[in-house]
Parts: sequence; C-alpha cells; structure tokens
Amino acid sequence: MTASVRHELLGIGNAIVDVLARCDDAFLAREGLAKGMMTLIDTPTADRLYGRMGPGVEVSGGSAANTMAAFASCGGAGAFIGKVRDDQLGQVFRHDIRAAGIAYDTPPAVDGPPTARCLILVTPDAQRTMQTFLGACVNLGPEDIEHETVAGAAVTYLEGYLFDPPRAKEAFRAAARVAHGAGRLVSLSLSDPFCVNRHRDDFRALVRDEVDVLFANEHEIMALYEAADFDTAMQAVRAETRIACLTRSEKGSVIVADGEVHVIDAVRTSVVDTTGAGDAYAAGFLFGLTRGWPLARCGRAGAIAAGEAISHFGARPAVPLAPLVAAA
Repeated sequence: MTASVRHELLGIGNAIVDVLARCDDAFLAREGLAKGMMTLIDTPTADRLYGRMGPGVEVSGGSAANTMAAFASCGGAGAFIGKVRDDQLGQVFRHDIRAAGIAYDTPPAVDGPPTARCLILVTPDAQRTMQTFLGACVNLGPEDIEHETVAGAAVTYLEGYLFDPPRAKEAFRAAARVAHGAGRLVSLSLSDPFCVNRHRDDFRALVRDEVDVLFANEHEIMALYEAADFDTAMQAVRAETRIACLTRSEKGSVIVADGEVHVIDAVRTSVVDTTGAGDAYAAGFLFGLTRGWPLARCGRAGAIAAGEAISHFGARPAVPLAPLVAAA
C-alpha cells in the first residue's frame, strides 16, 4: 500500500443485521419463498416471518460489509460506507464492523425507517434463502459518499444489492467518478439475479462505463447478458470490463482479463452454509489484487476464502484468513 492510499479497499453497500435460522424445504413452501433467492420484503412481512422462524443467530451482515470483514481477516486495511438508523440494531452493526477492523464513520440517520435486517433461512442442503427488509439502507445517497475516503482507497467495491433505490444509483456513480478521478479502481458485485433482472440496462451501463473489476456468479452473468449458456455470457463480459471474476460453485471460478482466461478450482470442504461465499471470494481476490499478485493467485485466494465461508454457519470468517490466503 503506497503512502497516498489510506485504505486498500472501500466497501459501499447495505448496512444490515442478519438473522440466520435453519429450516426445511416444507417451511419455504408454506411461506411461499423462492429457494436460494433474495427477495425484498416490507415491514409487516419481516415481522410475520421473523415470528415464524426457528431460533436465530443475529450478526452484522450485508454483502459488502461481509466482504470487508473477510478482507480485514485476510490482513487488509479497509473502510465501509453504509446507512443505519440510530437504534439498537444500528448500534450492533456499528460495533461489529469496527470490531472486525473496518473503519466506519457514516453518520446514523436520526429519523426514518429502522436499521435493515435480512432473514436468512438455511436448508439442510446448505442453500440460503434471504428475505431482506432494507430499512435505513434505502436512504443512502450521494451526500453520504465521503470523497476523501473514496479518493484514498486503492479499490472501491460496490454492492449490487444496494442498486435498487434511485439515490443509491447516484451514489454509486458519484463514488466511481471520484475513484477514477483519483486514479483508483472500481469494483462491482452483481449480488443476485433478482437485482440484475430488475436493473439490467443500468447494470450494463455501469459495468461498461465505470467498472474495472466485476464479480458475478454464473446465473448473474447469464442474466446480465440474457445468455443461454455460461460461455456466451463469459465472452460478452470480456469486451466490457477489465477483469471479470465469475464463480461457479463447486465448479470453481473463471477469471477473464485482457485475453487471459484462468480457471480456478474450488476448495474442497464440507458445505454447511453457502451464505457469504461470493462475498468472501471477492475479499480474497481483492486482497491479492491490492498486493499486485498474479490474477491466478488472486483467484486461488478467493477460492480459499470462499471455502472457509461455506464450512460453517454464518457469512463471516470463523478463523483468521490471513494464514490461509498467504498459501494461495
């Protein structure tokens, strides 16, 4: 990290408290939930579903925040921008992300909706079905983008889940302009096919115009380009961004960049909970990238971090990632 870089990675995303609970497929069917998908819900739905869930574990979450926690566990220096309310869950989120070693200075909202929460239901096959109440997250806007923080970050990482509110889109583009104006990199996670299908044209424009490093799983990248197969989508994205990291679950990942194609094997491990696998992959990859590692080694670091994430319940690292990714 050079003297002019304050943070190696800045994450901008939803500040959410996750509530994780186990359930069976019958519960999902009774509640009419789409297995393995993320769905946005309103306050009454959140209250009803929370009351019907089994015993849960509450932890600070949000996709980009999970990436930042994993990045810090790798040994990286990071910061986060995301909106919470000045309520109990907001205090939980603020404490947890700072305790993970991430700088977090976004002022809490003093009015409006409460801090967001994501109800994550994990079935015996380790698939996670997420019901998300965005709450205070929807109020993040361009005024929350701290220009000095963005300009001082080697990479600014944007969370696709946050792309839904119009003002958040403005915030993303504002951050990208500041980052590129300072000669920094901009990275984006597509997050979920649900997000891509709602905002395909805007995402395509953002990827083409502003994104240097794209993260997507095979379903997301196929949705982005409305492709019938993975190879077609992979060829399409090669022409539109500098580096694309495309994850394929047990098939590993593919990294395409400037004519290079790297196929990275998945780490073999017992799968307990897939929540946060993509977030951890991005953390490991970006940790290597900010250190100038070759792309294949960055991909191996991502795979190692993802392998750790799926080996236990919950999205954040259960053990320090630094010694693991050092061996990538």
